[in-house]
This record gives sequence, structure tokens and C-alpha cells, in this order.
Amino acid sequence: METNLTNKIAVVTGASRGIGLATVKALAAAGAFVIAGARHGSAELQALEEAGSATFVAADLATADGPHALVAAAAERGGIDVLVNNTGAVTPRFDGILSVTDDDWSEALAVNFLSAVRTTRDAIPHMLARGGGSIVMIGSVNATLPEWNIVDYSATKAALANFAKSASKEFGPKGIRVNTVSPGPVATDLWLSEEGIAAQIAAVSGSTSDDVVASAVAGSATGRFTTPAEVADLVLFLAGSHSANITGADIRIDGGYVTTV
Repeated sequence: METNLTNKIAVVTGASRGIGLATVKALAAAGAFVIAGARHGSAELQALEEAGSATFVAADLATADGPHALVAAAAERGGIDVLVNNTGAVTPRFDGILSVTDDDWSEALAVNFLSAVRTTRDAIPHMLARGGGSIVMIGSVNATLPEWNIVDYSATKAALANFAKSASKEFGPKGIRVNTVSPGPVATDLWLSEEGIAAQIAAVSGSTSDDVVASAVAGSATGRFTTPAEVADLVLFLAGSHSANITGADIRIDGGYVTTV
């Protein structure tokens, strides 16, 4: 499917692995040039740089200065047409809501919410200068399906969805579309690495990581995790011309994990 992204300039945060890396690859394959931001690079990003499809910018997007560096690199390239706010992190809170400290809340807000607010705020003037663009926020089903043991993650993803809706209303008339993608469990290191969510839950519950993974998708219609590439394909659709009249939407990709309307 032709997305009309050839020669467009895209910015992706949290770009070194998982959904972010898959999104960088998908945008580059569609002909866009990608400014890829993350705290640390990766061999895959280096390969894309060597191919002339991307530039890696080392930046901590949870800080106030991180987004500036990323947007400045895009501005040097010529501007911004697409922004994908993917930066995020989750820490299971096995001791419950009362154990979440002010510092925990501040950290969650910085990485899951303020990173997107700041990057969007910096990027929009450059999008307006180019006549418009598309912003995609990577949210979570937990924005509307909150869990007590990831209370700060759930709340900050809900804030992100709210922010995206507000931005879509203000900037839609000016040619900038803003949408949210809300994945359920995705097959990334966040879930599946030796220190991922599945391993952490297994250590506390006395089960195995495989048991945790099976339990996580047991209630979904497809019975499996979403792949990063599947999320990236949805982002690509929202970034491109075939979604030209979609804005202010939240699109779940969860294999039927959320069973309510």
C-alpha cells in the first residue's frame, strides 16, 4: 500500500528497540528519512544510518532537554512531517498503590507523558511550517483498563490519550492529525527479556515466565502477543495519506484483549 511517505521526515522516540525500532524500520522502508531518538543506539539503527535512511540522536527523552536535541536534528534535515511518540517504561508495583512514592510518580510522568508533551510541543511549529503532518502516540490498553500493580503506568498512559485528543482538536484545522495507538501485550524485551515483566511476575508468584505469558493472553481472542512489526504497520497507516481524515482516534491493537466496547 502506497503511503506517500517518500522523502518525508519522521521523528521516532524510544527508537532503539521494540516498537520504536520496528517503527523506524517501517518508516524507512516506506521512503521516509527517520530521526531516531533513544538513550542508547543499537546495531539495527547503525545499519539504517549506514544505508542513509536514518540518523540516530542520543537523547534522554525523559529530561527537559532530550526532546530539544531530537527536534533540532530534524530541523537541520528540513523539518518534521511525522512524529511518533513511543518513549515509555513500566515498573510493576507488587506492593500495591501505597508503595508508589512521589519519585516513582515523577519518573513515570516524565518518561510516559512529559516526554511526549515536550517533543510534541517542540515539533508542532516545524510541522506547521511544512503545512501539516501526523503525530502518533504509542499508548496502551491500560489507559482505559487500569491495573493496581502498574497504577502509575496506567495513569500516565491515560493522560497521554487525553493530551492527544486535546491536541487533535486544536491542530486538526491546521493540518496536523494526532492519533493514539493502544497496544495490548507486545512481544518485546519489556515483556519477554530476562528482567522483563513476565520474569518479574514469575519471580513474585512462584510460576514461570512462560506461564505468565500464557496467562497474559489467555483471555484474548487470538491467544497471542502482538508483534512490534504489527504495531509499526498500524503506525505507518496513521502516518500516511490513507488515514488523511483520521484524527483524535485511539486505535487498539490487542488481539481482542479488551473485551468491552
